[in-house]
Amino acid sequence: MKMSLKGEAFAGVDQLIEKFLLYLKLEKNASQHTIHNYQRDILQFVEFVSNQGAGEILFIDITPLIIRSYLAFLKSEQYAKATIMRRIAALRSFFRFLCRENILKENPCKAVRTPKLDKRLPVFLDINEIRELITLPDNSLLGIRDKAVLEMLYATGIRVSELTGIMLTDIDFAGRAIVVSGKGAKQRIVLMGRAALEVLELYLSSVRSTLCANPGEYGHQTAKVHNYVFVNSRGGPLTDRSVRRIVDKYVEVMAIKKNVSPHTIRHTFATHLLDHGADLRTVQELLGHVNLSTTQLYTHITTERLKANYRKFHPRA
Repeated sequence: MKMSLKGEAFAGVDQLIEKFLLYLKLEKNASQHTIHNYQRDILQFVEFVSNQGAGEILFIDITPLIIRSYLAFLKSEQYAKATIMRRIAALRSFFRFLCRENILKENPCKAVRTPKLDKRLPVFLDINEIRELITLPDNSLLGIRDKAVLEMLYATGIRVSELTGIMLTDIDFAGRAIVVSGKGAKQRIVLMGRAALEVLELYLSSVRSTLCANPGEYGHQTAKVHNYVFVNSRGGPLTDRSVRRIVDKYVEVMAIKKNVSPHTIRHTFATHLLDHGADLRTVQELLGHVNLSTTQLYTHITTERLKANYRKFHPRA
């Protein structure tokens, strides 16, 4: 069932959603991943309202009560709190846009309270664990590539999407720096140490071109022409999913109980910097966090570790 709005000033639901998605892309510089998630979340709400059997529904008729009903539905379906918060956030942003366009006078989400997330400290690896992870890849072509991926994730603390988006022209080898595009297409400079630079140079000089052009086990008859740094076994750009598979592969070999993902390495990067005396503002800049409060979460990790060590080692703790 399709919802529509009355009056020449109001477009149909599909048109409004498309207009909102265009706004996210052009004015908010949202990533394709974010745009896709917002579209999906809004369409799921539209489906929920349509299934209520109230007939033709207007966006101008959406009330806080309807939003609360949707919230109750999500809870009854046992969706995770994070998922519920994301869906309501998408609706809040969409209705805010409709208010901005003078389609609505008031955002119906404004009066709706969303569930609070339980504060959980990020999982991270200790020094020995991250060292073991990075040294696991062998000296095969894909092994060298995997080692370069793991070294880069730990050396820079970048997100998976930022890693896969690195172009050859983004790297300053002399300055050991890389320009990455983060959330909202915001660019920042990240740094890498000598170890990461060394394996990156080895990968670029002896592996990447082979994966792109070798007609044997890994390649095709013609080279893959693109400027992405990290490539798959067929010479195409490495995807976010492929990076997750690479991490999963070596974590499985380690056989540790921690739930480790590429983002865990980002947490590890931040935690180790703070553990060794880096100031919070520096870590914020390197991580690309907009708000310092996001970075401050890592200080809780270091504080908890200090408390644990105190209780463990002080005779009268």
